[in-house]
Amino acid sequence: MNRLEKALEEAQATLVLEVERLLPESVAPEARVVQAMRYATLNGGKRLRPFLVLTTAALFNVARQSAARVAAAIEFVHCYSLVHDDLPAMDNDDLRRGIPTCHKAFDEATAILAGDALLTKAFEVLGGASTHPDPSVRADLVVALAEAAGHQGMVGGQMIDMLASTSKQPMDIPAITRLQRMKTGRLIAFSCVAGPILGKAHSNQRQALEAYAHDLGLVFQITDDLLDVEASTEEMGKKTGKDADQGKATFVSLLGVERAKAQAQALGDQAIKHLDVFGDCDAAHLLSDTVRYVLTRRN
Repeated sequence: MNRLEKALEEAQATLVLEVERLLPESVAPEARVVQAMRYATLNGGKRLRPFLVLTTAALFNVARQSAARVAAAIEFVHCYSLVHDDLPAMDNDDLRRGIPTCHKAFDEATAILAGDALLTKAFEVLGGASTHPDPSVRADLVVALAEAAGHQGMVGGQMIDMLASTSKQPMDIPAITRLQRMKTGRLIAFSCVAGPILGKAHSNQRQALEAYAHDLGLVFQITDDLLDVEASTEEMGKKTGKDADQGKATFVSLLGVERAKAQAQALGDQAIKHLDVFGDCDAAHLLSDTVRYVLTRRN
């Protein structure tokens, strides 16, 4: 097991323990929605965003428990978005991470409520005194995640993506870059700035991580587009080839496979360069390894 694999495994274990603590099983009348929330958050996944929270927090010697709560909050938001994206009104997917999607395992109404509850839970966690003793830090976290997840972030990006699927107006590279920066990149960016927010870091350190996150988010999306073309349903745990079937404009459809791979590599190299400000430390090495992992992932 290499350095990154060990760190990812430790981060996953930390996250699962925190989610179990924040979302214990219930026997109350509303237990069904709790079951659906747990189903959406405890059934695997890469957990990249929580890992980035924990790793960037380590750069600033933030208490592991504080970072774990923020890691759980970002996972709640990410999983809520997946639950809603999979609904018939959106992407209409039957599989997620190789198992039935939330609305298939439960029902559509329960899936909607579970997503709503996960989103709400995230802000409850960030605003709690256990996350950080300084209320201004907690407020900064709440605002940063709200901006990343809302109409100028993930939700806005999803809206543009849906409109692009039904519009005959072609999208160019700048338009797709903006779309993906909102839809995917903003939550990754939050995951990378959560550490410096918790650690009350200098502005140049936060800016370096914002730049790293920007490039990493694009690398992630380009490789996702490549996997939709090159990977199998079994590898991905969900249906592949959907972008082409729907006639979506993607980095791959506009650049071609080889140019898309070259662009991802260039962005990856640039992302790693942004980490120079942190010098030779374990957390910075892990962030560099993360870029290489995203470039070569198969699911």
